[in-house]
Amino acid sequence: MNGNVDDDLRALLEVRIGNAATGSESPVLVWVDTAFNGGLVLPRSDIQTLGLQEYSSTPAILADGQQVELPTYTCYLDWFGKEYRTQVVANAGAHPLLGTALLDGHELCINYNRRTVTLD
Repeated sequence: MNGNVDDDLRALLEVRIGNAATGSESPVLVWVDTAFNGGLVLPRSDIQTLGLQEYSSTPAILADGQQVELPTYTCYLDWFGKEYRTQVVANAGAHPLLGTALLDGHELCINYNRRTVTLD
């Protein structure tokens, strides 16, 4: 999987996120976030656009130390050519995040000089 480093030095990958209930898929540009140990975080607006159904909730500690309860959703990813079900955490942020739960078992290479991202 290949991506790029943007002008703000964020490592970006495009993933296809699908709604299991409807079978619809959409490409989503995600930031690689190695400080997040979950799978995916999506802004509530993206969750609405994808039509994901709420599944549960999970406790979370935000970057500022605040403890909150966030709603979760289920989706599937086209992950290295296979359908992979994962939990999505909803937040009020503006940017989708891909966390270390999805990076586990893979090699991530971010080359800031060439502005490239590879995930194998």
